[in-house]
Amino acid sequence: MSKRDDLIEKYAADIKDKFGENPDMDLLKKVTVGLGPSIYNLDASKVSGGDEKELETVKNNYLIKKLGMSDSPELMEGINAVMEKYGSSNRNKHRAVVYYQLCKHFKKESVYA
Repeated sequence: MSKRDDLIEKYAADIKDKFGENPDMDLLKKVTVGLGPSIYNLDASKVSGGDEKELETVKNNYLIKKLGMSDSPELMEGINAVMEKYGSSNRNKHRAVVYYQLCKHFKKESVYA
């Protein structure tokens, strides 16, 4: 198994453990591949839920640029909802899991079709 496949398995386990959901493996793989080499960088592969600047970056680079959404208060509400579900005490919020959950939250799976 490749390193990427190992990471995807880890992300899937995180989705099951933290969100109580069985992940859509096809979508999870597409979201992970879309992140490119950042998944192998310890810092870039995580999202700091308490860092407003980081959350703005998620909003601008993922929700607006990648998913094609319009800027609105709902975007930050969605990000905060995902962060809350992931658990504020959990310091290791994987970017691929956060992006996957945001994609599901906003029903934007079609972007990866």
